[in-house]
Amino acid sequence: MSELPFYLAAFVVVLGVLIVVHEYGHYAAARWVGVKVLRFSVGFGRVIWQRRLGRDQTEWAISVFPLGGYVKMLDEREGEVAAAEQHRAYNRKSVGARSLIVAAGPLANFALAILLYWVVFISGSEELLPVLGTPPADTPTAMAGVKNGEQVRRVDGEVVATWNDLRWLVLQKAVNQEHTALEVINEQGEIAVRYLHLAAAGDQGWEGDALERLGLRFYRANFPAVIGKLVEGGPAARSGLQVGDWVRSVDGEEIANWQAFVLKVREAPGRRLHVLVERYGELFAVDVESEPISERGRMIGKIGVAVAESAESKRELKTHVSYGPLEAAAKAVAETWDKSVFSLLMLGKMLTGEVSWKNLSGPVTIADYAGQSAKLGLDYYLKFMALVSISLGVLNLLPIPVLDGGHLMYHMIEVVRRRPLSERAMEVSQQIGVSILFVLMAFAFFNDLNRLFSS
Repeated sequence: MSELPFYLAAFVVVLGVLIVVHEYGHYAAARWVGVKVLRFSVGFGRVIWQRRLGRDQTEWAISVFPLGGYVKMLDEREGEVAAAEQHRAYNRKSVGARSLIVAAGPLANFALAILLYWVVFISGSEELLPVLGTPPADTPTAMAGVKNGEQVRRVDGEVVATWNDLRWLVLQKAVNQEHTALEVINEQGEIAVRYLHLAAAGDQGWEGDALERLGLRFYRANFPAVIGKLVEGGPAARSGLQVGDWVRSVDGEEIANWQAFVLKVREAPGRRLHVLVERYGELFAVDVESEPISERGRMIGKIGVAVAESAESKRELKTHVSYGPLEAAAKAVAETWDKSVFSLLMLGKMLTGEVSWKNLSGPVTIADYAGQSAKLGLDYYLKFMALVSISLGVLNLLPIPVLDGGHLMYHMIEVVRRRPLSERAMEVSQQIGVSILFVLMAFAFFNDLNRLFSS
């Protein structure tokens, strides 16, 4: 609960930036083609703050419901317009000009994503190397023969530099249910190829961390369960556990290594654990209450301990990744394009039933991820903001009446028919569009609540 204000603040910043950028795209395009803008609002409903600025005295406002925004333009269909200003009305502009105004919002979101990725790529970041851990039995990764400590060099011939690169490439292959070849190298320098058979990947479902269920895990050294560090004031420190304690069992279950200990704690959020430790050759029993923490939409337990370092734990698992300005720009554009195409692909698979609607996320899940990414660091937060910006751009381009894509659809029909749709047809289609959005929002909120209560 103490993290709630931080998570909310991280969510509000993401939401605020994306709304302002999206609506400013509409605003800038409208001004560019000569349309008068009456109001620029962040949020819907009753205006709680406003100020008039500029030659046109445009009203800049913040409204009571913050999940969106709008740009209100001069339009003869919404009221009488003085003869001297009719040439600046939205409805008087050509189909091309109106389409530019409509498309500028989503395009601004894509442009923001490119900018954010560029900043991250040019600034550089610490990334995990693509080193694989021991996969659970009967998963595609285990059946491929992957062994703990193998580092992936290529996926289907494409060079892999980081753990995130590996996850992204395998995720794309898994969604398309393609067979995938991983070229790996072990610590002895021996190279091998591991073949992942992902034809049945969709049967695993895509809720939570789907790649984890496919057996794709990061490397974990086989340390003994010896406590090396304690978080000051954390559950372990408060319970009396000490640095150097060797965990022998938890709730009567023998602990073979550090990873087994971590797994036991993670699976017990908010529970009291009976921990038996060896200290200076003697056994001591300690009760520790794990702290529930939200991670990727589910609750896990933590007690505030870290493993004691060993020669194996000092294996270099990180690399610093950065790019020059031009290379970063090209990579940012490619990243935005790939994520946009993938978002459309996932939406298509939801419509065909190949991917569950449980993957649709609402504001609660987005707020959770915003907080988690902000805690990891600025580069993670900016990449998360870029991803949500892409999702917003893609969503708004869908041909659903009331969305930007719906208005573009009207304009295409107008070009084909050489006249606009009747007001009645637009009214009916917009009612349908509102119904579709309501259903989507209901699904998203239901999924949020389901994740919240199930965890």
